[in-house]
Amino acid sequence: MSVFEAIKKRRSIGKMTDARPTREQIERLLEAATHAPNHHNVQPWRFIVLAGEARAEVGGLMAASLAERLAATATPFDPEKAQVLINKERHKLLRSPVVIVVVSEQPRQPKVLEIENIEATAAAVQNILLTAEEMGLAAMWRTGDAASDPRVKGWLGVDASDHIVAFVYLGFPAIPKLERHPVSFKEKTTWIGWNEE
Repeated sequence: MSVFEAIKKRRSIGKMTDARPTREQIERLLEAATHAPNHHNVQPWRFIVLAGEARAEVGGLMAASLAERLAATATPFDPEKAQVLINKERHKLLRSPVVIVVVSEQPRQPKVLEIENIEATAAAVQNILLTAEEMGLAAMWRTGDAASDPRVKGWLGVDASDHIVAFVYLGFPAIPKLERHPVSFKEKTTWIGWNEE
């Protein structure tokens, strides 16, 4: 499969089987991630691989934080609807047998900008997704409120100033891929200074 084919075939797959990818498969994804372009060769990414009960523990923190946010809203929230949302949050990380948390570290070098580290880490995530596609694995990139949650960061050992760029849900597909028809690049592109010859 060419890179171009992998890019065109890749889809987020939200339903996965319980089968866990092997450590060797996950290590191949992480190695691919480390070949992402990055400014000043700072390699600002960190990876935390969650499996087993660790997913449930983090899910419990996510649910507790959501419960606090809902309780603090100015408009009272319907208790039944709130409980549905809290339960959904608690079980999010259990949708796949493995979750790779991808973290972008704050710049510690004088010439490096924060956005550059985030961009480089996002490129590392894309490398994971494309390599997963090549390997026949299911992968889905998510963030949400949990990515900036102090409790979640603390449990994971992530510095408060660092950014969780992705929760990559990883496993084997339980559903077929959906068709995707992106808006043509022609509608999104402006050519400046380009002379046809």
